[in-house]
Amino acid sequence: MNASLRERALLNNQSLMDFILHEIKRIETETKIPRTIFAACPNSLAVIKASLRAAKRNNAPIKFAATLNQVDLDGGYTGLTQKQFVKTIRQEANAINFTGPVIIAIDHGGPWLKDIQTKERWSFDRAMNAVKKSFEAAIEAGYDLIHVDPTIDITLPKGEIINIDVVAKRTIDLIVHSEKFRIQNHFPPIAYEVGTEEVHGGLADMKVFNRFLDLLKQGLADNNLNDVWPCFVVGKVGTDLHTATFDPKVARELSQTVGQYGSVIKGHYSDNVSNPEDYPASGMGAANVGPEFTEREYEGLLELCSLEDKFLNAGKIPKTSNLKDTLWSAVIASGRWKKWIQEGESDSDFYANGHVRQEWLVKTGCRYIWENPEVLAARGKLYRNMELNGIDAEEILLSHIEKAMDKYFNKFNLVDLNVLLEADELITV
Repeated sequence: MNASLRERALLNNQSLMDFILHEIKRIETETKIPRTIFAACPNSLAVIKASLRAAKRNNAPIKFAATLNQVDLDGGYTGLTQKQFVKTIRQEANAINFTGPVIIAIDHGGPWLKDIQTKERWSFDRAMNAVKKSFEAAIEAGYDLIHVDPTIDITLPKGEIINIDVVAKRTIDLIVHSEKFRIQNHFPPIAYEVGTEEVHGGLADMKVFNRFLDLLKQGLADNNLNDVWPCFVVGKVGTDLHTATFDPKVARELSQTVGQYGSVIKGHYSDNVSNPEDYPASGMGAANVGPEFTEREYEGLLELCSLEDKFLNAGKIPKTSNLKDTLWSAVIASGRWKKWIQEGESDSDFYANGHVRQEWLVKTGCRYIWENPEVLAARGKLYRNMELNGIDAEEILLSHIEKAMDKYFNKFNLVDLNVLLEADELITV
């Protein structure tokens, strides 16, 4: 993964992410083309492979934003620790000779944002200490960025929003801890992202938004970290898991606000967004996409299952993998679908919900069970049935995910950005 850019970043005493954002802004002054970094949430090995392949084809940087549910010291639901995650990305990049910039990050790092901590109702101290250990492991593994997001507090009465002063205090605590660990162990600079797109974080109101940034700035200065500042501030820009319309007016207002502090706005839940071209035009620095790729992976597997049925009917295979039924059973048994139940829907009887909602809950919930033994076995059987009939199953699967990713590389104006980033002098285009 691109060593020359990392070396140039180090010479400037910057993280790779900070350096790339600085270069993008420099290039924009000459080309008049704004750009938004695309971040993929790596909820499966297929998504990791597709991300790197799409980045290579588009000759652009790729950012991985992994939640602690996905990747952590306990393996997360991907089965990967921080160290294994970084190693996997490097191996997959080497396998296709991708030498462009790869940024690896924690997404939503904060107490009670890991499902088990909420489910088991961990105390604040236990949850906070676990997050700090996760941050240390990420820094040690070679991560480039940490999203610090202490905006959940399960100890508060139901419906009560966490005070923004508390959010700022906990954010400062986590950044100070991370920087102390990094410096003491002689690791290179890393970037930071703060805030949340969720209303419960309190950053939907502009006065609260500004107060948070002022408290953060003062708190870092009080800890002799004047040179540490988040490159990304997460903004609520109209999108969430159930809404696909980005609000460019709000984005521009937020971008202008954080620009005064030296940051850019980061969008979350950009999945299936209907107007991705408005992101760079509104000054958005980056955007996360995740569940959309789980949906595309599911659809790719169903295409293969359809082929499998045809082979069975033609007598070309003795038995199908039964993968679709296996996926549905695994998602339902996991109970993770209950996390996304809306008002008026049943969280006790999956099949009491409408078929369209059942399909959506399985599609988005598959990311939690890709590594289940029974799912891996059925998937392996499916791939074998394809192989016996001259079909490259992985190519078909990855094409579904990559097609979705290509949209973001294009609409975010990232195609061939690596040419400009790697040039010693700006190449005018």
